[in-house]
Amino acid sequence: MPDAQNEDRAAQSSGPKAKDGNSRAHGPGDRPVLKGVSDIRRYFFRNQSPTYFISATNFNLLGMDEWVRNFHFINYIDCFDGKHPHVFVPSQKPHQEFTCIEDINNYLLEHKEVVDFLEARGSGGKAIFLFFDEETERLCSELGLDVCFPPAELRREVDDKISATRIADRAGVPSVPNVLSKVDSYEHLREVASELGDDLVIQTAFGDSGHTTFFISDEDDWNRHADEITDKGEVKVMKRIRCRGSALEACVTRHGTIVGPLMTELVGFPELTPYRGGWCGNEVFAEAFPHGVRQRARDATVSFGEELRKMGYRGYFELDFLTDLDTDEVYLGEVNPRITGASAMTNLASFAHADAPLFLFHLLEWSDVEFELDVDALNARWAAPENIDSWGQLVIKHTEDTVEHITQAPRSGVWEMTDSGHIEFLRVQTHRRTVERENRGFFLRISKEGDYRYKGADLGILLTPGRLMTDEHELNDRARAWIEGIQAQYDSVQVDPEDEPAVAHVTEVGNFKIL
Repeated sequence: MPDAQNEDRAAQSSGPKAKDGNSRAHGPGDRPVLKGVSDIRRYFFRNQSPTYFISATNFNLLGMDEWVRNFHFINYIDCFDGKHPHVFVPSQKPHQEFTCIEDINNYLLEHKEVVDFLEARGSGGKAIFLFFDEETERLCSELGLDVCFPPAELRREVDDKISATRIADRAGVPSVPNVLSKVDSYEHLREVASELGDDLVIQTAFGDSGHTTFFISDEDDWNRHADEITDKGEVKVMKRIRCRGSALEACVTRHGTIVGPLMTELVGFPELTPYRGGWCGNEVFAEAFPHGVRQRARDATVSFGEELRKMGYRGYFELDFLTDLDTDEVYLGEVNPRITGASAMTNLASFAHADAPLFLFHLLEWSDVEFELDVDALNARWAAPENIDSWGQLVIKHTEDTVEHITQAPRSGVWEMTDSGHIEFLRVQTHRRTVERENRGFFLRISKEGDYRYKGADLGILLTPGRLMTDEHELNDRARAWIEGIQAQYDSVQVDPEDEPAVAHVTEVGNFKIL
């Protein structure tokens, strides 16, 4: 990669040496300026400020502790049985029922063992979350932690699917033909959506698309979901199109919007999720979409990022796109103003290892340091098909409408598939780094022995090199073999539905997305 090498050589030869060995110029107030990717990487390798990812699991920023010194995961679920050197999971204590991941994060921030863990690493530090709210911000302030994201109020505005559609309109990013309106009845729906055809898709402002996206073709469809729609105020009513879903992560910086690769989204596969519109994985494959589609998605992401910057937003975000299979038009699906379930794919890709993970630029934007960066050159490298390796991930849920007590569960680590299609555990590993062949995969276990599995429960995530889908975007035989192999590692016993305490415990973390 000659561009990266030239940038690194320039960084090494410019400016005086700082105490930490970085080549830097001097900026306003005599603050050091990082000059290019080489300096940025070295800055984080030598990082002194404790940085914490506080969430249900460490999945979203898997492997980031190898890029950022003093990076720690504070989690509710121990995916590694205490064997991950940088994961801290406090003992469970009584608490109110969790209704969202924000509740989990706030529980962790108030946990004495977590407070002690933070204090043992000195005052201050940076906090990263998948989701957070004003209470999270308050708790972080009390603990002396800086939240490295825009304020919760702004993040919520961008996360709102109705508001996001209006942001896209301002940015010139097209959405599927739609109308934004409160809908009171089936007759009212047909009136406001008269120009969108008979087959409609309705989204409410907030929530996982698998739970808050409704397909309405007739009055029977409406009657099944009427209460969930009419109670939500203004909704987004869209024309239903034949489409293919994709995702693209990006980061708003002071020098422009950095854009990752366009990833195919796995949506609604019944082998993986019980939800018709539910996200269940991703695939990175350079040629999955024509060049024109990839470029339109990248251009739209830059435009959207620049509109976010005008709003005061900076840092990580993700756009879901819908590509119309009849016209190749690329439409905005929804916005996630945060790290996401696809972040492990973006941040562990080969182009990220050649330069730096996308998340490092987010953290850099929230660090008290000046930096220079040629965003256009970086985006050009990251868009080149030859720099994109093929990987996929499967988010495996319990798809049956049962409640079961798990008596055996697979371990997190590297697994191998034999020629007969069976899988075997090879070794403990903390992320996918050492998985090199397509007959191997890294499995991150979510549900362990002693837990319950129920409809929609996350069992775990498998990451593996190579393709998981056919050219027709159906699961291929290898993907199906991995799914069956992982599911076969679980043993469980049925729970009596009348056992109220167990059912209450099961549903506590089962009603919302934790990844």
